[in-house]
Amino acid sequence: MTEHPVPSARARELVRGAYDLHLHLDPDVFRRRTTDLALARRFRELGMAGFVLKSHYAPTAERAAVVRAAEPGVDVIGSITLNQAVGGLNPIAVEVAARVGVGIVWMPTFDSYNEPAGREEPKPGDILPPWARMQHELRAQGVGSDPIAVVGPDGDVVPDLRRVLTRIAAHDAVLATGHLSRGEIFAVVAAAREEGVRRIVITHPEFTSQRLKAADQAELASRGCYLERCFNTPHTGKCTWDEMFANIRASGVESSVVSTDLGQVDNPPPEDGLPLMVDRLLAGGFTEREVRTMVVDNSIALARDPAGARLASPSSG
Repeated sequence: MTEHPVPSARARELVRGAYDLHLHLDPDVFRRRTTDLALARRFRELGMAGFVLKSHYAPTAERAAVVRAAEPGVDVIGSITLNQAVGGLNPIAVEVAARVGVGIVWMPTFDSYNEPAGREEPKPGDILPPWARMQHELRAQGVGSDPIAVVGPDGDVVPDLRRVLTRIAAHDAVLATGHLSRGEIFAVVAAAREEGVRRIVITHPEFTSQRLKAADQAELASRGCYLERCFNTPHTGKCTWDEMFANIRASGVESSVVSTDLGQVDNPPPEDGLPLMVDRLLAGGFTEREVRTMVVDNSIALARDPAGARLASPSSG
């Protein structure tokens, strides 16, 4: 297995009490580095609060509930990603998932117009990620997915998305922007605020398919959004560490939340992602207080409501 850096003891201590809001774990359609239950045990051992289970294809709230029951003391939170596998911009899917206890609703990822690799024929020499290879396999079998429009010709979000946003607001879930483009992100954020969504996360703005400029990130922060700083993005060379650090400074520590986007078999163990990010942030000149704000305080603010309860709990109705 690939050799990976080891977090410092100082970083391990600084991430105590943190949530990782973006993890890909087994069981999944792709092989992952570890399972949700095994990771919950590691989080408990290391004093970390919990994590969000992300799947590009299936809701994870029921899985999360099973893991919480099996590993008390670790707050494992489910999510739903609005790709075609759940019906796209499907308010019924969001409502049902929220009643089971979904905490985060992601906008389309692989099925966004902004991510064409799974639909367009690869050029000679292209190395496709596992998700894109699977999209091509599904298309060859006659079950390929079409891209999902979140914005209409008039520049406003489409009606189904507004219906989705009302369900997110009604259940006080977190909206994450997925793999949308810059223009789509700004339109969705504006509509979400109009519909009463309180917490919005701009998903990995340094990622290849987003690459939001510092000025755009600062503007989104001024609108009350959190900018998600994923360890995986600079670790895999999709941006430089200095680029990410400059964007954090531009939009503000108080508007940045650190997660990892880990779980891939060739990447570091998921439980190491947050402390490895902390070591990088400290080396980049951020103070321990700034690090705790981004890694612990802001992750808690997104995982829990102001009274300290989980944002999304199963409905009793």
